[in-house]
Amino acid sequence: MSYNNYIPTVWAEAINRELTKAHVFAANTNREYEGKVSRLGDSVRILGIGSPTVTTYDMNSKDNKFTGLADPETIEDTSTTLYIDKQSVFNYKVDDIDKRQAVGGIMEALSAETSEKVADEQDKAIASLSFDSLAVNMSKAPFQITASNILEKLIEAHTLLAENNVSRNTKVTVTLSPRVAMLYKQAMGIGRQTSYADDLLKKGIIDVFDGMEIKESNNVAHKNVSSNDVLGIQVKTDRAIAFASPMIHTEPYRPEKQFSDAIKGFVLYGTKIVRPKEMVIMNCYL
Repeated sequence: MSYNNYIPTVWAEAINRELTKAHVFAANTNREYEGKVSRLGDSVRILGIGSPTVTTYDMNSKDNKFTGLADPETIEDTSTTLYIDKQSVFNYKVDDIDKRQAVGGIMEALSAETSEKVADEQDKAIASLSFDSLAVNMSKAPFQITASNILEKLIEAHTLLAENNVSRNTKVTVTLSPRVAMLYKQAMGIGRQTSYADDLLKKGIIDVFDGMEIKESNNVAHKNVSSNDVLGIQVKTDRAIAFASPMIHTEPYRPEKQFSDAIKGFVLYGTKIVRPKEMVIMNCYL
């Protein structure tokens, strides 16, 4: 693999493919705005409108007959703005001697490693929205999560979404930290793999409970609250959070004072809660 064999567009496409495979949080976001932004600092206005009032009259009632329209009401503007304000960068080299002694596809390996690291940063950004001002907590105060109450708490979170008019046939995803996932498995008695479980795991799903897909990630956001390490576990639809990663740039070069090939690049992205009523945060601690 020499400097001349680096093709930036091919490298970028390879990184993008691997990013899609590595994502956990980003896999369940709204990415429809991706084609409308292209540079760091770009933004897209996501239109939103409130619900108009609908009044029903009864023509057989003396007191509730239609007598004419009221003045038109002003509908609340709930629009929001998604900013491309994050940039993950990489810059590394492959020594000429190491390159000659390497066995296998070193370019493919580096592409996969780069993608995994970038996906990790993007997932952390999405996970951090659990503590955003727009995020809605399931309870006023953090609660302790155990194998005895985790199923009840998951059902409660799903019920809160239903009360926010999220229909039961809408896809809902829960992303647990590894330790909380362990409690979930204990509560469900999950220990023996089946072909059904294998099919789910290939999609990054450890189980389906109460119609919700249960996933696991080490990037679940957490912060210290009253001496407790509080987790922000997201229970949400794919529409709750918008995510856009509009540009992957790569550039090969030969370091002037070294015998090596190098590649540098960056990935742009941004994320925001756009439908807060379609996400509930289980703010809990172990």
